Amino acid sequence: MKFNKPKFWDYKKISIWSILLFPVSIIFLFVSLIVRIFKSLVLRKNYKIPIICVGNIYVGGTGKTPLASEVFKLIKSIGKNPAFIKKDYDYLFDEIQMLKKIGPTFLGGNRGVAINNLIMKGHDVAILDDGYQDFSIKPDFSILCFHSSQLLGNGFLIPSGPLRERLGSILRAECIVINGSKNLDFENKVNNYLRGKKLPIFYSKYKIKNIEKLKNREITAFAGIGNPSNFFKLLKENGLNLKNTYSFPDHHYYSQKDIDKITKNNPSKIVTTEKDYCRMEDKQRQNCECVEIDLEIENKTEFERLIKSYL
Repeated sequence: MKFNKPKFWDYKKISIWSILLFPVSIIFLFVSLIVRIFKSLVLRKNYKIPIICVGNIYVGGTGKTPLASEVFKLIKSIGKNPAFIKKDYDYLFDEIQMLKKIGPTFLGGNRGVAINNLIMKGHDVAILDDGYQDFSIKPDFSILCFHSSQLLGNGFLIPSGPLRERLGSILRAECIVINGSKNLDFENKVNNYLRGKKLPIFYSKYKIKNIEKLKNREITAFAGIGNPSNFFKLLKENGLNLKNTYSFPDHHYYSQKDIDKITKNNPSKIVTTEKDYCRMEDKQRQNCECVEIDLEIENKTEFERLIKSYL
């Protein structure tokens, strides 16, 4: 959904807002447990093909879609015929368009129906972009995504914090992929929940493909994604001369007024993310550069071996 993420969600100290909203988080947890039990016992179905889920427990901004795309390419390279599954919500138009550029994408309000359609079309692996909290489907392999800049935020459940589930939910995953820098403290925290289970942890990073077009220029960047600050940080880490930034709600659709605010009397190079670029009209794109990225996975050979073992 479209929303501005509350700043207190990522405070290192407990906010008064987190305390005030904590009773609502308890209700959210209770309702989530009821839904989980119902879907697991009544609605869950088995499918004839492997299902890989790329999900998260932190709301937005963990890099699920780029990672799902990498998983697709990996599976395609070994002779399989994979396809994506995505919930068909209007506000997810940007992510859906990004997936469609990579491979066949099956949409629906019900992921199970979309999987059946995928099978009927001859595909032999389903990749869920999101769906870690859909208990009507039991994936064969689940990847849990985090971003090193946010990780668990303040550690509270929605709405006191940014978590869809408690950290103990990692027990359902087969591996974790952290986008960003290595964090041994977080790894140790994860291991405390594993109860002896060995869970591989991989790290990934973004590489800017068209960086030569952006060098030696003053840059103005804008983004309407889960965590715009991560995008701005990426530009700085690549040595770009970032002068101005504009943040918008996740999945924001840009009006001409928005674009004029950014571009008017602005001599610098205007850049945005691929997701934002998908949501812009052709006219709005004329004076804007899309920052193209590749996702690089450290220890990629081991990551590929792990996924192949489940296929």
